[in-house]
Amino acid sequence: MNNNQPDWGRIAEKFDLWLPHIAPVGEALLEALHAQPGDMVLDVASGTGEPALTLARRMGDTVKIIGTDAAEAMVNVAQKKAANEELSHIQFQHMAAEKLNFPDAAFDKILCRFGVMLFEDSLQGLKQMQRVLKRGGRFAIAVWDTPETMPTLRWAYQVFAGRIPADKYPPLPKATALGLPGVLDNMLTQAGFKDCMIRPITFHYHFPSFDDYWNVVEQSDILKMQYDVLPENQRSIIRAEIAVLAQRFISEKGLIIPHDFLLATGTK
Repeated sequence: MNNNQPDWGRIAEKFDLWLPHIAPVGEALLEALHAQPGDMVLDVASGTGEPALTLARRMGDTVKIIGTDAAEAMVNVAQKKAANEELSHIQFQHMAAEKLNFPDAAFDKILCRFGVMLFEDSLQGLKQMQRVLKRGGRFAIAVWDTPETMPTLRWAYQVFAGRIPADKYPPLPKATALGLPGVLDNMLTQAGFKDCMIRPITFHYHFPSFDDYWNVVEQSDILKMQYDVLPENQRSIIRAEIAVLAQRFISEKGLIIPHDFLLATGTK
């Protein structure tokens, strides 16, 4: 997988383990999107279906929603959810953001949660999103902020560094590539969006204990690429070192880890 990213297709069935922990990001996006009855909405890099499915449940068939993702296995998981809930006003399609197969000005609203910074070509993906948005239409996207404000991925990057080949390090630089001052703003302008506003938001991963957090890490296979090239006898060392790094976030309320993201909104 390019850019050291997890194999999203391989972990699709397990990715939902993370959904409760990133749910606040979806809520912020939907609040900022201002979807209205009659809207045609596009959710780019929808993964296993969020936050598109939440919007579909809340607004019913007053809106039409399409979710896209470059990982076909993710799309299959999302489509099964929609079918199981009989949500006929939402569908999911296998499609890379850089090659959106929709007519110009097809959507009233576009959202994207934690996708833009992971596109193969972030600017091209944004240009495609701008192309398919109607004039006056609104977008809302979320990207991770700087490496310093993304503790869990920073921990993984730190402990694997020097133990595995550099091309297998966790994707901290890619995941936070749009978090540096001015980068996202400039890219949105280049893509042709207007009236852009960007604000940082903090949310928290909350686990009863470090053990609970680590169980999700391992069960979701989010570090599979790193584990596959790590000597088996070092896995316990990795866990122990990350436990030390997490210690300062443990309180009587459990393990509470702050993360920052940038919420960007604007129009065409």
